[in-house]
Amino acid sequence: MNRVRRETAARRLMEAAPPPPVPPELYPEIVRRGERLLRLRRAAVLLMWVLLGAAAVAFTVWAITAQPWVEPPSETTPPLTGW
Repeated sequence: MNRVRRETAARRLMEAAPPPPVPPELYPEIVRRGERLLRLRRAAVLLMWVLLGAAAVAFTVWAITAQPWVEPPSETTPPLTGW
């Protein structure tokens, strides 16, 4: 069965039967879990921004101290010829 046929069959099933009623005693639990997921997602986003900021600061400090754009000093002396 290819994808198009599966999608059509799934749509037919969803349109044919009305959704079952949700028991009212489940709503507080659903709301509690949803709020928890939102808090976790916000905390994860905040943590990612903090890590990104820390990485930017660390890179800036490294770039200032190491100065990778400056050519390193020569480690050998030029040959003395012609004197």
